[in-house]
Amino acid sequence: MITRAPESGAKACYVSDRWKHKGIILTDSIGDIELFCTIVEARGISAGATALRSSPPATSRRLAALENRLGVRLAERNARRFRLTEEGALFYEHCRRLLATMRDVEAEVSARGAAARGLLKVGAPMELGRRRIAPLLAEFAARHPGLEAHLVLSDAGLEVGQDGIDVALRVDRPDNPAVMTRKIASTRRVLCAAPSYLTARGTPKRPADLADHDCLRLARRHHLHDRWRFHTEHGVEEIAVGGHLSSSSGDVLHGWALEGRGLSSEALWDVAEDLQAGRLVACLTEYSCDEIELFATFQPGHPVAPRVRLFVDFMAASRLSQSS
Repeated sequence: MITRAPESGAKACYVSDRWKHKGIILTDSIGDIELFCTIVEARGISAGATALRSSPPATSRRLAALENRLGVRLAERNARRFRLTEEGALFYEHCRRLLATMRDVEAEVSARGAAARGLLKVGAPMELGRRRIAPLLAEFAARHPGLEAHLVLSDAGLEVGQDGIDVALRVDRPDNPAVMTRKIASTRRVLCAAPSYLTARGTPKRPADLADHDCLRLARRHHLHDRWRFHTEHGVEEIAVGGHLSSSSGDVLHGWALEGRGLSSEALWDVAEDLQAGRLVACLTEYSCDEIELFATFQPGHPVAPRVRLFVDFMAASRLSQSS
């Protein structure tokens, strides 16, 4: 049962009989919850006040009033330090989830599935994200004025939920089978190099020739991808490759290839413009390499927010999905 607490000049709040015996009063002010989360995420009263377009004294008073209503100290703070108490950390985690749920509900109800609203956080690999996803996300946001879009780029393999993103675009299926996935696009893997490299080192004629070349290798999750697959007359063969350079960033490997520092195994959608302009040259094209598939992954367990569903639909219908 929820009963209304007596008003005493301040904003009225509600008391749950379930918590009343423990001395806990639950505030009905979503504004106070938003204030607390903003202060925590800004790491202090002053920065939080700036984000809230308020003054530090006013923000501090509101936080103190919230603590008084809850009956606990949420943060230890002074001019140089802001640190959550154990109760504050627990309260923040629940408040953060509550606000995220409220944004989803508000977006779903107000948009009724026809428009994307609220904050959409998208994760993508570095190079693909910069070259292809960023323009598409900007175009999607322009079509939905009520949307705020944020793009996170990483080659480490972003995960929905734990990395704080709504939808992750990745070139492999997630390890967690519970995560919802949808295939967005696929493209060919292309072995390529700059004309300057091929002039200096020669053009490989067969996959076995790669033993005599500098190959630019990708490192992911402590694993160096130094075995490249090719379709030969003997079936699928894995060729061990070596070289002087490797990186966890596909963008870096692409840059090195353009500088003539080695052969690189690239997704066609990353190098199509370079191949067309002659900045890179495709090699071993008769030995078709692996196909690369791009998946959208999003969190299971609750209805997909309209902004997420609409963005995934937009990606699936985009020119990226037409890459080959």
